[in-house]
Amino acid sequence: MDLLPHDLDQALLVGRVWRSSPHQGPALVVIRQGEVLDISASCNCMADLLDRDDAASFSASVSGESLGSVETLLDNSLTDPQRGPYLLAPCDVQAIKACGVTFAVSLLERVIEEQAGGDPGRAGELRAELNEVIGQDLSRIAPGSTDAMALKRALQERGAWSQYMEVGLGPDAEVFTKAQPLSAVGFGAAVGLHPASQWNNPEPEIVLAVDAYGHAKGATLGNDVNLRDIEGRSALLLGKAKDNNASCAIGPFIRLFDERFTLDAIREAQVSMHIEGADDGFVLDGTSDMREISRDPLDLVEQTIGAHHQYPDGFMLFLGTMFSPIEDRDGRGQGFTHHLGDTVTITTPTLGTLINRVDRSDRLPPWTFGIRQWQAHLSRRQGA
Repeated sequence: MDLLPHDLDQALLVGRVWRSSPHQGPALVVIRQGEVLDISASCNCMADLLDRDDAASFSASVSGESLGSVETLLDNSLTDPQRGPYLLAPCDVQAIKACGVTFAVSLLERVIEEQAGGDPGRAGELRAELNEVIGQDLSRIAPGSTDAMALKRALQERGAWSQYMEVGLGPDAEVFTKAQPLSAVGFGAAVGLHPASQWNNPEPEIVLAVDAYGHAKGATLGNDVNLRDIEGRSALLLGKAKDNNASCAIGPFIRLFDERFTLDAIREAQVSMHIEGADDGFVLDGTSDMREISRDPLDLVEQTIGAHHQYPDGFMLFLGTMFSPIEDRDGRGQGFTHHLGDTVTITTPTLGTLINRVDRSDRLPPWTFGIRQWQAHLSRRQGA
């Protein structure tokens, strides 16, 4: 499996690792010619690096302490973090935001969740009913357009309008807070499901790294773990459905935009996902084609930051997914849900691969390294 970009020798990769010595805590790294270089002495944090006008050229030339090969780092992260440095999520103090309902397929599945009230057994019947009512390809309708507003009126008259259709077809995108700064987990770590959830799935997505000025400076992969039953009971439970211990995975690295890798590569990307069950041999594959997204990535950035809202530390922005698995796993008509121990692999050739296993949020190590601990770590390192 290719864990790194297919054009690694041309990719500007930056990330974060946890070091046990000489100063236990996170370190900023770049990958150069297969070597991991700790550049913390030259740049305090990822937010600072991304805010630089010369972020790409700086990352390509800055010197740093060698931490060994990137292959060893990936292996440590997957198998035994105690052996040496291991990968963290590549963001630090940035806000972590996410966009919902940006693909037609995910729009229909959100409506199904809502109308099913969190009951997966009703999903198949509702899916057939909705397809009959809508009767057209929603991916061909631009959000906020005249056609979208005409469809809205028609669906309202038939009593089939939904708050999810409002954000999927209306002028305003859904942008929500997925997780707190410093709370996301990285490549190789476990992702968590709230113990109350019985219907859930991964959401493989591309994540933009946006600086404090609203400029998209790079991209990475993410898993926006989704609890379908909890959000389906009420959209007001979105916070409980989305933001739990270890429920957000990002990585393995941020690839910085340059003349070889631009936003157009994201617009054309295909994101593949492979789920493999540990207890039942279940295997599921799916693909999200970014060419089918209903809103351009820059439109989503502009709806997140501007005169109406500032992010002085920048932000990470999940762009949404078209992957909503409906294959039956535990019984006819029950659809897909995770089993503990599942391995989720998300990949796209230009960004590499993000691998995480699935466990319960209350059984995983609690999140304890917050802003105050990070500040104390910086103070110790700078005072050494």
